[in-house]
Amino acid sequence: MRLTSPRIAPLADSDLNPDQADVLAPMAATGRVLNIFRTLVNAPKAAKGFLAWGNYVLSRRNDLPARDREIVILRTGYLCKSGYEWTQHVEIGKRDGLTDDEVARIKVGADDSHWSPSDRALLLATDELHHDQFITTPTWTALKAHYTDKQCMDVVFTAGQYTQVSMILNSFGVQLDEGQLLDPDLKGF
Repeated sequence: MRLTSPRIAPLADSDLNPDQADVLAPMAATGRVLNIFRTLVNAPKAAKGFLAWGNYVLSRRNDLPARDREIVILRTGYLCKSGYEWTQHVEIGKRDGLTDDEVARIKVGADDSHWSPSDRALLLATDELHHDQFITTPTWTALKAHYTDKQCMDVVFTAGQYTQVSMILNSFGVQLDEGQLLDPDLKGF
């Protein structure tokens, strides 16, 4: 985690104005409202736009298989040193088929020899997007060996969304939700 306390405080239910409560109502109806959303609702119009795009990236409208999408999200979160993002998506990734070993190897990246060619292509693309905001031709060719044009677009959309999410989390100081533990590799950033 980059910050030990929030720069933008997450809002308690008692502090919400009607616009803010409206944004959080669908989440509150289905369970716990996470700190990221309690923080974003400080700007309710921005939160609405953010949620609309984020819902696309995490939905079945994103043509990447859920496991593959989580590889991109976790690698992006790790490269951005976003402890909150990593913590949230480790559990999601496991639900979507990643093993503990694969989660650990995402930190290493494409250089780990145990990755399949499609997983390696996802990791290379994510690294290139993070470092140069561009997927090179050899990496694009590797992606195209396994994915459709739409799925390749969704790799870029997913990495871009979670780069933005990581920037938000890191800069606003969003803290882990109750009961979560920070990965030791992401302490002190």
